[in-house]
Amino acid sequence: MNWDRIEGNWKQIKGKAKQQWGKLTDDQLDVIAGKRDQLLGKIQEQYGITKEEAERQIAVFEKRLGGDKDTLSRH
Repeated sequence: MNWDRIEGNWKQIKGKAKQQWGKLTDDQLDVIAGKRDQLLGKIQEQYGITKEEAERQIAVFEKRLGGDKDTLSRH
């Protein structure tokens, strides 16, 4: 999954990010606006995890989105 596509479809994908990382608020997700580095930092901050673990979680999220054609085809 190309992160540019995720960023471009953030309004549709934001709900899936909220499901994945429930501690992130809607306001935080709005500020993140699909920017990977912002998401990485907020996950680390909210969950108290290492950058490596946050990277791993984002990679799993990206892979899951890659298989979800409905989310990306609506835009």
